This record gives sequence, C-alpha cells and structure tokens, in this order.
Amino acid sequence: MAATVTPWEVKGKIDYNKLIKNFGLKPLSKLKLPKIFMDHYLFRRNLVFAHRDFDKILDAIKNKKEFAMMTGLMPSGKFHFGHKMVADQVIFYQKLGAKIYLNVADIEAYNSRSTNLKELHKVAIEEYLTNYVALGLDLNKCDFYFQSKRSIDGNKSNVYYSLASMLGRHVTANEFKSIYGAVDPGKMAAALLQAADMLHPQLYPFSKKAIPVVVPVGADQDPHLRLARDLAKRCKLYKFSTLSSTNHKFMFGLKGAKMSSSDPSSYIALTDDPKDAAKKIKKYAFSGGKATLEEHRKKGGNPDIDVSFQMLKFGMETDDEKLQQIYDNYKSGKLLSGEMKQILVEKIVTFLTEHQKKRTKAKIHVTKFLKQNGL
Repeated sequence: MAATVTPWEVKGKIDYNKLIKNFGLKPLSKLKLPKIFMDHYLFRRNLVFAHRDFDKILDAIKNKKEFAMMTGLMPSGKFHFGHKMVADQVIFYQKLGAKIYLNVADIEAYNSRSTNLKELHKVAIEEYLTNYVALGLDLNKCDFYFQSKRSIDGNKSNVYYSLASMLGRHVTANEFKSIYGAVDPGKMAAALLQAADMLHPQLYPFSKKAIPVVVPVGADQDPHLRLARDLAKRCKLYKFSTLSSTNHKFMFGLKGAKMSSSDPSSYIALTDDPKDAAKKIKKYAFSGGKATLEEHRKKGGNPDIDVSFQMLKFGMETDDEKLQQIYDNYKSGKLLSGEMKQILVEKIVTFLTEHQKKRTKAKIHVTKFLKQNGL
C-alpha cells in the first residue's frame, strides 16, 4: 500500500527518509545533539527524526538564551498514548528552560468538529491539561490559553488577534486550498489563528524581542508549520526569528493504523482502567507474529510492525538493552506474540496505576491555576 501522509490521513508503510526529502526537512541525526537530548528516549531512539532550523534552539540552550516551545491541543476526545509523546517533549523543553505556550485550539475545533464550546473546554481541562500536569508539566512556567480567550490582559489579546487578522493579507486562497482542501471562512480563520499561535510568542508583551521558538509536530502536521514560516517571511510589519520545528514518527494505534478518537479500541487512554487496557492489548494489538506457533518459532516475528513492541519502543520500556533483547528474541522466534503482549500489559498496567494516582493530585493544581488566571 502506498503511504499517505496529510493533516487528515496517515496510512500505509511510512518511509521516513522519503518524507524528509519530499517535505524539505533535515535529518536530526546530522546535528550534534547535547548529551541531555540523547538521554531522552525520543531523541536517543530517533523517534524525533527530522527538523527545520533546530540549530537555533540548540544555540539558545548552549548559550543560555531565552527560547520558547509552542504546541496546541485539539480537545476532541480522550488523551491517549499518541498525545503523551507530545507531552513528553513539552515537559522536556520546560526542564531545559523554555517558556511553554500551550494552546487549546477551541476555535478550530468549533469550526471543524463540535459547536459545544463548553464541552470542548471541559475535555481540554479534564483530559489534556490534567494529564499534562500529572506527567510533570509545571503550570507556573506555562502560558496556557484558549484560542477563544487569549488572555485577561487586553494588550496580550490585542497583539494575538491583530496578528491573526494581519497575516490574512499574506496568503492566497489557492494556498489554503492546497493545504486544507477547502477555503471556507471557518477553516481560513482557524489556519490564521494557528499561525498566530506559533508566531506571537516573539512579539511584545510576550517577549521583549524576537526569540527562537520550536514547534514539535508529527510529519502529518508539517504543512501547518510551513504555512506559518512562509507567513512570517512575508509579513514585514514584524521581524520574526525563523520558526524551528522537530518532526516525530507516528505511534500507530492498537489495530496498526493511526489512532482514532472515534474508535476506543484503537487506542489506550491515560484514564482507561488498567484492567480494561490489558484486555484491549490482548484483543486488539496488531501482531507481527506468524500465523502458527511452528512457523513463528522457525521464522520469527516482525517487531517493526508489532504494535506491542512499538509501544515499548515509544517509552514503555526505558532500558535500551532490554528493548534490544526483546527485539532480538521476537525476531528469532524465541519470544512469542502472546508473550510480547504480556510484557506490554505489565508495563501499561503499572504505568496507568501510578499515573492515575498523580492525576488525582494534578486536578487540585489545575483547579487552582484556572481560578488564579481567570480561566
């Protein structure tokens, strides 16, 4: 099956080297990353595989200069392990000293998914923000906001919404159509706000000068990043520092395709009961094993397409040596598919049990934060 990678669809076998070439990215492996990056599983295992102008961020870290990290969340369903990969990066950059901008794309969600704004806000807080805090996000060092309500500070709101409006002069209907497939007003407004989300951390009063900003994205979201970078160059009203980005590989769902919020059997949510999560893995996790026990023992399995192994690789197994041993044993046929699933089950159950205890404490912090910030 030919691979498809767009903002709306990801399917087929992904050739990441081909993506780098087609999207005009640069391999992250060619940059000399500091040890602190190589200590993080996403960078060490090449799960963050490509970049645009990431050397600007490395320079800021090396020279202890100010920089920011921006990401958005779509409040459209459960927070699952695919979302955790982004949260892990956010928390990592925060520990490196970045100012974090965490945006709820509620206007985009309103225009494209649901008109129940109250429910969208509830999902954003109870599912996403609470999980972020439970995973380690420090809200006191984070600018969290809704697109529909940028700030109770009028100066900040004015800068943000003015930027989104002014960027409209620098894009054509044909560009919108090539990226989004349509040019209806709702999608256009959402796209311009999205660009403003990425660029406004460089403007006063958010920052005294243009600073480096990194946006971590999956390759399917790269078109949004390209549009924002192009708009920044065309808009001469402001002098922007070129946006930096990193691209991470896809964590596929339990069934082997992209996780779908509308299909609970395709993902494991961080609020799933640990016992239910275990049942999902045993029932739905796509296997890279052979059709029969005899054939598997003889020819071995394929860990590169086995969902249980991939979830271990995407952070559930932190020890590289153990991960390599699991890989080798599965490929040789020594380790069976059922045994692979059981390894993941034990890791997931332990993680969810501990994480959900942290969620209980996180709710208290989130409630206090929202009240203090008029949200």
